[in-house]
Amino acid sequence: MSDVVKVGLIGGGGITRAHVKGYRAHAGKIVVTAVADVVEEAANTRAAELSAQPFTDYREMLRRADVDAVDICLPHHLHADAIIAAAEAGKHVLCEKPLCLTADEARRVSEAVRTNGITLMCAHNQLFFPSVAKATEILGSGLLGTVYEVRTTDSFHNDFDPSNMGWRASAKTSGGGELIDTGYHPTYLLLHLASAQAPAQPVEATAFLSTHRLKFMEGEDSAQVLVRFDNGVVGQMVTSWAYDPAPGTEKFSVVGELGSLTGTEHSVTYRLRSGEEETFEFPETDAFVDEIGDFADCLREGRRPIHTEVEGIAVLGVLLAAYEGARAGTIAKVMTI
Repeated sequence: MSDVVKVGLIGGGGITRAHVKGYRAHAGKIVVTAVADVVEEAANTRAAELSAQPFTDYREMLRRADVDAVDICLPHHLHADAIIAAAEAGKHVLCEKPLCLTADEARRVSEAVRTNGITLMCAHNQLFFPSVAKATEILGSGLLGTVYEVRTTDSFHNDFDPSNMGWRASAKTSGGGELIDTGYHPTYLLLHLASAQAPAQPVEATAFLSTHRLKFMEGEDSAQVLVRFDNGVVGQMVTSWAYDPAPGTEKFSVVGELGSLTGTEHSVTYRLRSGEEETFEFPETDAFVDEIGDFADCLREGRRPIHTEVEGIAVLGVLLAAYEGARAGTIAKVMTI
């Protein structure tokens, strides 16, 4: 890998605005040299902004552009094919969530990454919150003893309406509803924290799905999910586009035999049964910027990303089991690939 990683951006709208901040902040080690979008105007606009080469077909970009890696920012149902095409072209991959949508896609993605020897990093930006890193450190130290329960929350009042929701309104293109979209964030955070002390594999899950307010969309706008891990940890997750959480709701919490911790985007507090407690406060950061910087460092240093396709597929497995559990009114097994 050269000193400066050259990236082809696949998708020119929406979430790419957040990614562009990262490329600008880390211009000394990673740069966008090509942009592909099926909408020519979007490709040209984003390419001009980044002084990059525009394409209307990412497969042509993979053939012609001088890139080491790609950053996939497409609608959900297009992720798997783009990952596989990039892997077969020998390009490393940063992919927005969700990694893919089905068990078959997950198998194809896993095989493509393994066969072609590329590095894939899931764009799980909330893992780059300093509060999450501190919580991971605390849990890894064993300060709370054996972990019993992990909870995560990601809810907000979403202003989607039929005129601006686009492909997210269709279960076919989104993969479901809010749960596989914004709900993906608290799911990967749940799995990450459950494994902070020792590896923990999710084995079964179920969910209650609701459509409280966004009744024009095909999928749910809210979900509550329960997950059991192979080491006995139980996870709870709440996520919604219908409402803001009640004041004081933590972003994540963990309970163990010796105490507990709670966290927001900017702070972590642990409280032990012994009476010891401490709060850590963190300044405002941009997790997308830190994510792009870490992607560059992983490729330049040959280091494993914090979440690869392995963790991305584990998250998908929980979500598919949650959907199945909600559909059948049962507790469903989590797939393994």
